Amino acid sequence: MWVQPFRNAELEVVPPRPHAEAKVAVLLNANARKVTERVVRTLKHAVPESDLFLSHSELDSRRIAQAVLDRRYHTVFLGGGDGTFMGFVNEIMNQLEMRRRHHAAQPMPRFGVLKLGTGNSVASLVKASPTKNDGILDDVLRARAGEVPGYRTLDMLMIEGRRAPFAGMGLDGKLLNDYIWVKDRFGKGPLQPLMKGGAGYITSVAFKTVPYYLTNSTSVEGEIINEGVTAHKMGPDGLPVGRGWERGETIFKGPLMMAAAGTVPYYGYELKMFPFAAKRRGMMNLRFGALSPTGILANLKGLWAGTWHPDNMHDVLCSDVRIKLAQPMAFQVAGDAEGYRDEVRFSISPEPIELVDFTGAVN
Repeated sequence: MWVQPFRNAELEVVPPRPHAEAKVAVLLNANARKVTERVVRTLKHAVPESDLFLSHSELDSRRIAQAVLDRRYHTVFLGGGDGTFMGFVNEIMNQLEMRRRHHAAQPMPRFGVLKLGTGNSVASLVKASPTKNDGILDDVLRARAGEVPGYRTLDMLMIEGRRAPFAGMGLDGKLLNDYIWVKDRFGKGPLQPLMKGGAGYITSVAFKTVPYYLTNSTSVEGEIINEGVTAHKMGPDGLPVGRGWERGETIFKGPLMMAAAGTVPYYGYELKMFPFAAKRRGMMNLRFGALSPTGILANLKGLWAGTWHPDNMHDVLCSDVRIKLAQPMAFQVAGDAEGYRDEVRFSISPEPIELVDFTGAVN
């Protein structure tokens, strides 16, 4: 039964706790394109050098996570894209889980996001400042002074033992892979302006993704099974449609062009792939369907804004689903290609995180 009311994501913001000066760390992915020497020098004006960490590898990230928990930082800013966010959050939460098995409960730090990646879905959600005019420096300084508007509670997906803000199979994996392919090959020289930001996504969709689906099979047979609490199909007005699906029931069986899930509304450049994400705690927005390539091309603007709701694309709020495919499809997690899968399970992580949120602030 549908008992919890829907709430706008903006109303999920948790009031800030008073702090004279919060203990803040900044964790940077040294391999991220936007993490330059200038950015590092700039951030040294916001935090002591001992609170600024650069990671070059997974081993570095693990050591940094240990240091973050040992020093009990109140807030940890993560600099990079969605993959960086996912990597650091997983390392810190995994370390925290191990410590809690043997020692008294240790609080989880709150997370901030620095907009230093290609994909910035989480940064878009919390209105993190751009690098222009040292906006990232202002975000860190405001957090240290306790002057952020609030903190947002965010659920995370669990996929193959990892936490992530979004993941998917099929069209969305192909779209992300095509964008990287086009940008790597044509992102320099006279075509560079067309490859930046949202224009790059639109270019890759129009000139690579859609042409591929015009000449290749667009879908495979699949089945989606509810493994969690009652799942509900969402209507364009944001209200549930029908009775819903109980645990063990089949949500869908038929041709699938894509099956993706997210707890944040956006992909990179504010492509609103999951318009109902972050509307209800403990739930993800599962989006699936079998769209026509010409339909995608004709409705790119509505797809981008999250306002296009064709009959053959479905949005479901759920907590745990299993997706089975007759043939493997392209798979991505937090915007990073992960090969192909013919079966995936998406569920909500047992413990949410809290994010520094600048919604309503003057950036």
